Amino acid sequence: MQPEPNAELDTVVMKFGGSSVAEPKQIRHVAQRLVAARERGLRVVGTVSAMGSTTDSLLELARRVSPSPHPRELDMLLSTGERVACALVAMAVHDFGQEAVSFTGSQAGILTDAVHTKAKIREITPVRVLSALDDGKIVLVAGFQGFSRDTMDVTTLGRGGTDATAVALAAALGASCEIYSDVPGVFTADPRMVPEARKLSQVSYEEMLEMAASGARVLMLRAVELARGRQVPIHARSSFSDEPGTWVQDAPGMEQPIVSAVTHSVDEVLFVLRDVPDRPGSAAAVFEAVAAEHVNVDTVLQNSALETAELSFSVPLDDVPGARLAVERARSTLGPVALEELADLGTVSLVGAGMRSHPGVAAKMFRTLADDEINISLISTSPIKITVMIPRADVERAVRALHAAFGLGDEATAGAAG
Repeated sequence: MQPEPNAELDTVVMKFGGSSVAEPKQIRHVAQRLVAARERGLRVVGTVSAMGSTTDSLLELARRVSPSPHPRELDMLLSTGERVACALVAMAVHDFGQEAVSFTGSQAGILTDAVHTKAKIREITPVRVLSALDDGKIVLVAGFQGFSRDTMDVTTLGRGGTDATAVALAAALGASCEIYSDVPGVFTADPRMVPEARKLSQVSYEEMLEMAASGARVLMLRAVELARGRQVPIHARSSFSDEPGTWVQDAPGMEQPIVSAVTHSVDEVLFVLRDVPDRPGSAAAVFEAVAAEHVNVDTVLQNSALETAELSFSVPLDDVPGARLAVERARSTLGPVALEELADLGTVSLVGAGMRSHPGVAAKMFRTLADDEINISLISTSPIKITVMIPRADVERAVRALHAAFGLGDEATAGAAG
């Protein structure tokens, strides 16, 4: 998966999000960035998302035609958006005086498993990419898509999948990876919600994984997992500015901040299963059914009382239909368990690698929320993250209160546990 690039030149993979290629003027701007990198002596691979809201428009069109689009055909449809954007960027590169060639995911050698709409990359065999780079061309690779050898079908990688395309290509080519979007980096909180949020110059892979899993939308979770596994540094930065962004990488020997960021999500649904038989195998029956539907589960909580238990788990809004099917399948094993869906909750998380060695963070978090009269419905923890589920209407207030309480807007005091 990692052929050696030409030793004479360094290689860079530059990913551009949908907002970066939303209009012809922006497509030409992206092309200029790619050409500028090539003129600095770099071997350049660009990978782009579909233009603007193209993917959403295609999904809406599919659902107007079919209430439940067939997953294979949906992948065939959705993969076209990135191909269009890639070809247009390549055309613009030619106009700026450099040779370019665009490839689909399959032409670029991106091989995936056979799971439609949520495929995972198995390997990359970038024979044509390397050949084009050796010829001095700028290579454009359609993001978000691949090809399954098991079924010989086009697959897509799920929301944000172009991030995974970029990181996988960087790993395969021994390249650096730059992720361009409409935000200038990773912040201590969503700057649209907290104006005083501060851009971070660097975060560790571990912190970025927790942040992506708990609502930060700068990078796709699976892309960060891949980057950590292959030790690919990521530079997350703005398409519309030359200022430095945020580096996602490990920095051995550096003391980690106690709290790096406050993240949030308002697009999760909590499934509460009651009257679950309190016996070995009950939880397995539920989550095996959930896994069979390729549903991503975040928070899990179980309470037992006498002969029954209450089992709660949260899923992203997009995975709600699959979770419902999974519960129905589990009922064939567990019996008529009661199901309640709570769609009026949101999550707020504190993330920081220094939490594991500094007590008092949870106490301060809970006191801050209590002082703002915000009720907590569920608590989940990991060594470097504390997540609470609270009323959705209180999420913005909670984020602002926690950001202020932990001094995250002030670089000199950021992360203090008090």
